Amino acid sequence: MTPDNAFLHLPELQGRLTPAHASGLRLTDEVLAEWDAQARCQGLPAHWRLPDIEVEQSRREVLSTITAQRQDLWVFAYGSLMWNPGFHFDEVRRARLPGFARRFALSTSIGRGTPDCPGLVLTLQRMGTAEPQDPATSQDCEGLAFRIPPSLVDAESRMLWRREMITGAYCPQLLPLPTPQGEVQALVLVANTGHPHYRGDLTLQATAATIATACGRIGSNRDYLEQLVQQCEVLGIEDAYVRELAALVDAACSSDR
Repeated sequence: MTPDNAFLHLPELQGRLTPAHASGLRLTDEVLAEWDAQARCQGLPAHWRLPDIEVEQSRREVLSTITAQRQDLWVFAYGSLMWNPGFHFDEVRRARLPGFARRFALSTSIGRGTPDCPGLVLTLQRMGTAEPQDPATSQDCEGLAFRIPPSLVDAESRMLWRREMITGAYCPQLLPLPTPQGEVQALVLVANTGHPHYRGDLTLQATAATIATACGRIGSNRDYLEQLVQQCEVLGIEDAYVRELAALVDAACSSDR
């Protein structure tokens, strides 16, 4: 259960987050088995995801200090975690990550797409690199910071790692994260630019065309974008990239009618 005071800093989020027990992205053994079955049906190879042992090794390495010292685990949310965290938490705050921007630059062939029509999900790109799809000159990434208490860190971080590191497409790091209530050290999932699913070379137009058409096991790519837009509006987050991308996707879908 989420404590009543978890939304102390953000009462507008009360009732707007999918509870952990109702999340289809909480990858329990049963849910993971369903994903594996779906992958087989779609013709994906047996090694479509990282072996469990590699996922667990990554988790232990990144969180070794936090688990050893029984500290809170803060998690930075900038995509679907903003409305469907899939883990239990005791507190949520606004947060801003300097030097990074959210980008639809990670290909997916099972969640929001298929092998024949892959979709795109969000990742974090460092600013200052060549970004052909970037409509803004400079921008930090605004999102949320969730606090998982020490007693739940082990169990809840396992669920989070299964979900986010299922193919190894992120580089999980502990980074300083400013929040209005003070800076915290948070888990941040940064783009693994060497991963075969990374698509940082896409133009904004190509990104919009993909999102307008792709659909996968957990829903359409467009629905993912629309949920992001809605949550940003609730939080008052201004993101020029998201705004321009949403307009292009709407135009593409309208022209297909």
